[in-house]
Amino acid sequence: MESRLGRRRRQGAPRGPHRRCRTRRCGGGDGDGVDRISGLNDDLLIQILVCLRCAAAAARTSVLSRRWRGLWRHLPELSFRGIASDALQYALAQVAIPKLSLLHIYSPHYIYPEFSVEGVASLLRAASRLDPIDLNIVAGAGWTDEPMAVEVPSFARAVSIRLHVGNLHLKPPAQGGDFPVLERLSIAAGRFDIDPLISGCPCLRVLEVHLDEDLNPITIHSATIEELRLTCHLWLHLRGVDIVAPMLKKFTLGWSVHKDFSMSLLAPKVENLWWNCCVGFYSEAVVIDASGMWTLEKLKLETQESGFVLSLDVGRPHSATHTRNLQEMFQLPNISVLELCVERRGHVYGAIALDILRICNATQKLKLVIDRSMLWMTDDDEACPPDCLCNQPHNWRSQNISLSLEEVEIVNFKGSGHEVDFLKLLFRCAPLTYVTLKLASKISPSSRGCKEIYKIFKANPAAECHVYRKRGKEIIYA
Repeated sequence: MESRLGRRRRQGAPRGPHRRCRTRRCGGGDGDGVDRISGLNDDLLIQILVCLRCAAAAARTSVLSRRWRGLWRHLPELSFRGIASDALQYALAQVAIPKLSLLHIYSPHYIYPEFSVEGVASLLRAASRLDPIDLNIVAGAGWTDEPMAVEVPSFARAVSIRLHVGNLHLKPPAQGGDFPVLERLSIAAGRFDIDPLISGCPCLRVLEVHLDEDLNPITIHSATIEELRLTCHLWLHLRGVDIVAPMLKKFTLGWSVHKDFSMSLLAPKVENLWWNCCVGFYSEAVVIDASGMWTLEKLKLETQESGFVLSLDVGRPHSATHTRNLQEMFQLPNISVLELCVERRGHVYGAIALDILRICNATQKLKLVIDRSMLWMTDDDEACPPDCLCNQPHNWRSQNISLSLEEVEIVNFKGSGHEVDFLKLLFRCAPLTYVTLKLASKISPSSRGCKEIYKIFKANPAAECHVYRKRGKEIIYA
């Protein structure tokens, strides 16, 4: 009967280009030129090949001697990089062990030749046959008008799966297929049936999804997920998210959102948030105030040592608008720091700033940047008539609301009458302890508005107040 070692000696490396090598005598430490490594047992040689972290490199050791030939087929961990579809299928068919610990395939379509849809499907089936614990496949088809459907087979032993397959529609396994021990899933595809697939993952803790096409609201209901990451290309517009995840602790959302976007988030344990969302676009601006004057252009939320930090970019509409309530669109936590950038273009911003402070009434620190684009551009203000909608409601200056603000910083401050009124309102409604004003260019520290500000500061000695010129030099106003 032919021995296993004899059979192995006749097995070659995966097909591919070969080059002839001159055999060299080993220059061992004792100088006897004896190949001592090849005399090790199979298990030790396999451990050496695993350390190469590359199946192709392991296969090329077959040229050293017959002793190494075909050993790569018995590696528990296989990594392939930049291998063409047919060659990859051939190599996987030669694997001699029934179950792998790790299978990594890296051949992205934007670097290496594209796989066909059937090629990706066949690759997934081959991977399922090898049943790895750790599966990582970055290989897919290029862009098509409509993502082609590919079924994801079940992986009974997989603890971690990463599938980045280009513009394909990933569908869950046929009825009965699931992922009983899967803890981490990362998907990048044209389309992905999220809810049916994760319902077959009873141990899932981490879910990462990156999609390449516009979506209806994403629904994720999971009793086990602790970390969730949702991202897409900037030109795509998400219509909403519906998340019920009692164990969720970290939630990342990086997406352009549709004018009809809404969020339902039930995650009582969430403590780490990072959202970066562009809102609408020029033809569908989203208005967030009753007057129709101000549009929300970008929202960013992140967790820092001070708590939740919210950054909002608010500007003037360029086209047809859709009125929305900020609280309807985004389910915001208690905000510690608010960074508000307003492109006012000559209009009054006090009313809209006050509206946002009402929504974020737990805010302790406000950074207000006025006309940020004007920090490096020339002024291009619009005409603001006396009865302009930006000044509504007309009684915003005299309102009394309870704010938690302790620190305020205003950048590009010009000292206009409405800006002075807004600062008076903040001193009246909040227990301010630290105020910083950074003057706009061409604003003289001796202007009427600045002199009015100095009087306000002197009338509130409990607050530490500072005024700076455009280039950062502090103004001594006492």
